[in-house]
Formats: sequence, structure tokens, C-alpha cells
Amino acid sequence: MTTILLARHGETDWNAERRVQGHTDRPLNEAGIEQAQELAEELADERIDAVYASDLARALDTARAVAEPRGLSVTPLIGLRERNFGTWEGLLDEEILERFPEAHTGPWGDDETVEQMETRVLEALLQIAEDHPGGQVLVVSHGGPMRAMLRRSGLAGQRIANGQVAWIAVEDGTVRAIESAADGRLHE
Repeated sequence: MTTILLARHGETDWNAERRVQGHTDRPLNEAGIEQAQELAEELADERIDAVYASDLARALDTARAVAEPRGLSVTPLIGLRERNFGTWEGLLDEEILERFPEAHTGPWGDDETVEQMETRVLEALLQIAEDHPGGQVLVVSHGGPMRAMLRRSGLAGQRIANGQVAWIAVEDGTVRAIESAADGRLHE
């Protein structure tokens, strides 16, 4: 079993504005930099054998805040990216609902489906687990990938804040929620 500390990147200006980011590469804002530091502090006493992140700056910079004080490098993986929302990226939620009435009841975005994103992220996590059997690995990704993996692990329907971490186990091609060794609570 490989333990994955699955974290969401810190906040960007687009998060604060409720703009769809997807694959658009946006930097952390001041609050996001603080959230990355808070994540590093939260995980300071945890064993971390390796650090992976989406290749987008907001995830990489969040991961570096945890990795660098430990002397670890961050391995960027495109498979950990947020869902690609296509032409919807950069739009505010209300702009999407005005321009795309089907968004009220249908899927969001016109490029990558939720299922495609979920498959891509799961493949990345399975590879990480294969490369670190029995390890404890930090993976910094995005809200969509986290929701998808938490759904698979039985923690569906939860809001995921920027800088939040969830503990999951990857074993035999599956993911499941686990408790942290530190305090016996689920990190949700």
C-alpha cells in the first residue's frame, strides 16, 4: 500500500474571482502563498518520501513550499492537471451560465470530460504508487482531480478548500480513504 497525501494547490486570483482555470496556468496569489506555507507547517512532522505535483505553477509552487525545506525535489506530472475546460477557461461562473444555458443542468466545459480527467489522474496515482511501494507521498493537484479521487475513495460530495489535504491509500489498482497516523482523523 502507498499512502498519498493528496493536496489542493493554494489560491490564485482566478479562484478568488470564481473564474474557471482548468489548464490555464495561473500563479498563486498572496493568500495562496500563505496556504502553501500552512500546508508545509501542517505536514512538518509527517514522513514524506517523494513529492509530485501537477505541472501547472499553482500546484508546483504549493508543492515546493513543502518539499524544499525537506531537501526534496518536486516531480511535475501533466497527468495530475485539473480538467481541461476548453473555451470555458477564464470565464466567471455567471458568464458561463449566461453563454452556455446547458451548464445549468449538464456537464461543464467543452474539452475534457470528468471521466477522461478521472482516468488520467488515477493512472498518474497508480504509477506513483508503483514507483513508491509502501511509501508516503505528497501529491499536489487541483479541486477536480481531488474530488474525483475522493469519490472513488468513498468521500464524495465534499468541498475542497485551497491548501486542503486528504489521505488516501493506493493499493491493487484502487484508492480508498485512510486515517493519518498523526491524529487518527480523516484529513478532509
